[in-house]
This record gives sequence, C-alpha cells and structure tokens, in this order.
Amino acid sequence: MDVDRAIDAPATDGGPPAHTLAASRPRAASVPATLRENTYLVGYVYSSKMMAHSCVHGHCEQPERISRIFDILKENHCLEKMKKLPIRRVLREEALLVHSQALWDKVLALHSLTEQDIADSEAYYNDLSLYVHPSTPYAAQLSAGGVIEAALSVARGEVKKSFAIVRPPGHHAEPDEHMGFCFFNNVSIAAKVVQLRTAVKRILILDWDVHHGNGTQRAFYDDPSVLYISLHRYEGGNFYPNGPFGSMTSCGEGPGLGYSVNIPWPEKGMGDADYILAFQKIVMPIALEFSPDLVIISAGFDAAEGDDLGECHVSPAGYAHMTHMLSSLAGGKLVVALEGGYCLDAIAASALAVARIILGEMPPQLPPLTASEVATETIWQVAMEQSKYWRNVDPKASEPIEEVEPIAISLPELLKAHRQDYLFREHGMLEVPLMSQALIERFSAQAACTPDIMENDSLIVFAHEFGNLAVELDSVVTCNVRQEHSYLIDCSKSLLAWAKAEGYAVLDVNVFPKPYAKFKLKHTEDYGGAVMVYLWDNYIQLTSARQLILVGHGPGCAAIMSLIQQRAASVMKTVQGVVQVVGLHNIPATPRDAPALRQWYFENSIVVVPTTHPIFHDSKALKKHGSIFRMDEEKPIKLIIKAMPGIQSFIKERFSVVAGTNGTTR
Repeated sequence: MDVDRAIDAPATDGGPPAHTLAASRPRAASVPATLRENTYLVGYVYSSKMMAHSCVHGHCEQPERISRIFDILKENHCLEKMKKLPIRRVLREEALLVHSQALWDKVLALHSLTEQDIADSEAYYNDLSLYVHPSTPYAAQLSAGGVIEAALSVARGEVKKSFAIVRPPGHHAEPDEHMGFCFFNNVSIAAKVVQLRTAVKRILILDWDVHHGNGTQRAFYDDPSVLYISLHRYEGGNFYPNGPFGSMTSCGEGPGLGYSVNIPWPEKGMGDADYILAFQKIVMPIALEFSPDLVIISAGFDAAEGDDLGECHVSPAGYAHMTHMLSSLAGGKLVVALEGGYCLDAIAASALAVARIILGEMPPQLPPLTASEVATETIWQVAMEQSKYWRNVDPKASEPIEEVEPIAISLPELLKAHRQDYLFREHGMLEVPLMSQALIERFSAQAACTPDIMENDSLIVFAHEFGNLAVELDSVVTCNVRQEHSYLIDCSKSLLAWAKAEGYAVLDVNVFPKPYAKFKLKHTEDYGGAVMVYLWDNYIQLTSARQLILVGHGPGCAAIMSLIQQRAASVMKTVQGVVQVVGLHNIPATPRDAPALRQWYFENSIVVVPTTHPIFHDSKALKKHGSIFRMDEEKPIKLIIKAMPGIQSFIKERFSVVAGTNGTTR
C-alpha cells in the first residue's frame, strides 16, 4: 500500500490539461517525442461562418443555435480541454458518395439567388421545410465538411472523441432532395468518407433527434456495414417527415435488412425514463451484437425539455446518460454531430451535458424513473420486430410490467430486512429509532448500533450504501437473474467483526434512501447528511465515547462530509480520524470555507482511492487531503476489502494516541 502526502504531490497547474501522471512530467531523454501521449483526447469543430445561413423573416433553425453551444462550452471551460479541429468545405466527390449530382448543383446554385429570387421561391422552399440565402451553399458545405473532419480525426486516432458544432443540420437530406432544414446529409457523408479513407468499416449511427432521420436511413437502407438506430416521434406517420418510412417495420432491405432500427414514439411527451428504457432494451443490446468500429450520434436536441417543436421532456442528465452508454462501444471512439434543437437554452444545456461526458465526467444521478405505459408498449413491439434479426433482443424481457405493486416488495426492502436480522443475530446490534417522518420513510431500520454504544469510550461510525449484488444472469441483455447463483456482498462484515473483537462500539448507517418518499425535509435535499446530523445530535453526542472515528464508503463519504461541515465545532473536538473509501469515478469530498476545519481534516484524515483515480492529476485537490492510500483496485467493494488492514491500523493508531494522552491502555 503506497501512501502519498498530498503536500508532496506534483503540480500540474498551467499548460494543457494532464491526463496521466506521466504526462505532467518532463519527457525523459531516452523516450522519443513521438511516443508521448496525445495531450487532447477530445476534439471539436466550429466556425461562426456557418451563421451566415439565415432567414430574413426569422426561423427556429437560427444561427445562434451553434454560437450558444460554443459559448456555453467556453464558459464552462470545456473548450480549453478540447483540440480545435480544422473545418473545411465538403468536396464534391465526397458529397456524391451519398447525394446525386443534381442535388449538388441545386444547392450550389443558391449562391446566385437575389432577394427577389428568394421571395419568389419562398412557397416552393416552404413545402420542403427549408429557407434559403446566398450564403446557404457555403454554410452547408462547411457543416458537412466539419462533420467529416470530426469523424476522420476519431477514426484515425488523432482524438478519442469529437463534437461537431455545425449547422445547417443534415439527417433529413435524402440522396436526391434537400428538405427539413437540411441540405447535405452531414453524418451520412462522413460515414462514407471514413469507410473509404480509414480502416473503420462498421459504423453505428444513433439518431436521437425528435424527428426521424429519413435521409440517413435512406442512405444506408441496403448497407449492412452501417447500423442506423433512430428514436423519434412518429404518431402513425403523421409527425414530420411523415409517412411509413420511420415505422418499426421499416428495417432495411436486401443485405441491409435488420440494420435499420426505428423506435417510433406514438405521442409527444416522452422523457428520460422512456429513452433510457429504450436504450436498455433495444439500442444497447443491438449495438453490442453489431460491435461497431465507430459510433456517430446524430445529436438533435429537439426532444429536450423546453423545445416547443419536439414537445418532449428529455433532460440534460438524460442526454448525458445516453452518451455515456454509447461511449462504452467501439473502444470509446465516438463522434457527436449536431442536428436539430430549437430552444436555445435547452440546446445549450443539453450540449454541455454531452460535452462533459465525452470529456470523461460521469453522468449526474437521475431521480427514480418509471417509463410511461405507452413507451413500454412501444419498446416491447419494437423488440418483437427486431428479435427477427438480433439474438440479443428478447421480447419477453421488454414486456410491459403488470400491475403487481400491491403484492410486490422491492429488493432494497428485502436486503434491509435481511441485514437487520443479520446484525442482531451476529453482533447483537439494535435498530436506532428515528423521529422525523421524512427520515423514517427513507432510512427506517437502516441505522443500527452495538448494545454498548452509550458506555463504550471508543466508537466507530460507519456510513455506507447497500452491499453489492453479485448475480448470475441468464443473459447479459435480458438481465434475468438466476437466484440460486446470486449473492449480496456486504463489505461491512469484516469491519464489524474486527471492531467487535477489539472491543469498539459501532454505529452502522446505511445511507441509501428509500425512493418515492412522500414526506420531505423543509430546508435540505441532502437526506444522507440529514440522517447523519440527526444521529450525531441525538445519539453520538450523548454517548460516553471519547475516541471516535468516522468511516465513509462510496456514497457514505458525502454523508460523512456533510456531517463534518454542519457540526464542525463538535466534530473537531470529538473525532480523532476520518476515513473515506472512494471509487474511481467519485472525487473525495473536503470541507468548505472554514480554514480551521480544512486544516483539521487535512491532519486527521486518510483517503483510499484506486491508483488510476483522476485526483492524482489535480494538484489542488491533492493538497486538500491528508494521507492518500493508492490501491491497485478500481471496484469500490474490492477497494475497501483490500484496504481494510490499513484502515484498521489507522483506527488503532488514532485510538492509542488518545488512550495514551488520557493515561489509559486498551
């Protein structure tokens, strides 16, 4: 076990962002410069010249769509972590990989339109859901060329992921016709160019624009090398672009049969739960079976909450989770290409959420989600259709759930009852009663203490979540559990047994709140912190404990830190040590504001993290913690097991110091 003092951590301030510890150090003379790791893992494409395409009367497909995205990424320091990729106009021979010569000529001819020509042709272009401007050809060529460069940079390994902030959009443009705000099919052209110029051959195009990408599906309808999946409002073919082409039975033709997958929503109002269920049951199972070399997202944000044209309710967090799932494919090679999205606030917030994911952040936690009945039914019908072509799709796993709530009990409730029984039988631990109705609803029977808690002078407070479930599945896709080969892994067992043998009292707190609670606290949404403060005020402070250690594991770390922050004076007086065991994707918390509290925490804490944790690339964060234990283990459940000897030594050392000061021995 290596222990680093944070004060000695190497600084990484200034210069391009460091992605590895090695990257922040000078190159050794023996290492050729060509072997140095690429500084930027993510690229972006953008040019304000695409804003020249505009409508004199105003239009929802407005130039500010891309500038707002660019601005919010810049304000949130995303662009400084991304490589600016070159942008250029699409070449004629590239466009002709998808489009006809006639369409190419028709779009380029718009350059010579006069104001009178535009006025005279307005009705014609309105029928195609288009507006035109003398700058339209240039903007459309830049938009297509930008997506090509974004895709080539990923396919060639110059960057791992890229974001093409482009307009006009492209997924409605068909081989022979421009339509639906689109002139050239940016994503389709880029996919063809990538296949032609690189070793990448199998491409997944995931289109989450609220409108069906008829042009993209048409471009690859008989092509088995490109899997096209679209989630869109369909409404029986009465929602743009209208007609049966976006139906669930439109699955491709010839060798491409089965490589077009439509998830057609029958009504407006779809939200995060509906989209994520579709990803879990349809998108990801098929994508895993297809195993693409590259993923391209046709990222229209018109299904976002607040978009009046799409009238759906996907949140930025919803887009983040979908992006995160797609990032697990193709070895992480992902291209995000802007399509629709017409509410400037919604498109900016959604694009920021997606950008944060491709930069390596974890998606934010979503509230408890339940898909709508109409979405569940649609997904089941799609599963029935796609199971003809994909073995990973199991219609039985997508069947709508019957109304069984009156006779059902949730798995967390079962585990809670088991754990309560186990703690009593093995350690004589008793439930700690709660008084607040809001806390009772969320944490009833989730706080337990050893019977000697009031008189023992040494107390360990352990905050954690439920143990991990290790389950054997009938299928990775269906997630049907084989109960006889499934287990609950409870990392608290070893800590409780050791504490009992040493004669320490224990307060064990499961901070996983029961969902769907009716009662709320008036002044906070931090229920984990609230239950810890309640236990501190009403139990811990009333005990005889003069030696006290706070241990947090996983989500329990945030609850412990909330307690420290809210009860700083009494914590600094009473607590001898703080232990945080943090997984790979969580940054260990530190106290805010008060310098005395920050210094106390620094001197009395240890943090256990994986060796590959991103904290080692952040010198400022490192300096806020005391000793940091680096472990060669990324899974939180194994991390605490592997670190247990070190944690036990830290606790005994802290308790022995206090015992020696008081003139007593244990």
